Amino acid sequence: MDKSYRGDVSAPACWSALSEVEDAVLVDVRTSAEWTYVGLPQLAPIGKSVVLAEWQSFPSMGVDPAFAPKLAERLEAAGIGKAAPIYFLCRSGVRSIAGAVAMTAFGYENCFNVLNGFEGPPDEEGHRGRKAGWKAEGLPWSQN
Repeated sequence: MDKSYRGDVSAPACWSALSEVEDAVLVDVRTSAEWTYVGLPQLAPIGKSVVLAEWQSFPSMGVDPAFAPKLAERLEAAGIGKAAPIYFLCRSGVRSIAGAVAMTAFGYENCFNVLNGFEGPPDEEGHRGRKAGWKAEGLPWSQN
């Protein structure tokens, strides 16, 4: 396990933690285009909201150099301390690792990557969202 963040968890384990731990947070680091067109995890059934924080900005896809301080400011404003469990989600589990590493380096102690992200890897037909990840696990989500 990479020691630069706390570790990897499955989408169902993330859902359980979010459901059971009051200060647990889900941070979706995908782009605004992905949130709009692909969909978002829905945490309303457990009385929470997803924190949206782009790791890379659409359409340039450049990494936001201020990602950690901007997210830290939002978490602090929401009363989320540096010891709270924070789960990072992206499309397939790569950008979310980068987000977890960045926030760990910024002093957050319990940053986790959600394995396979929101959509997971492509299936045999090249479609995401069927093989693994948040959507494939049948966890709540919606699409505009």
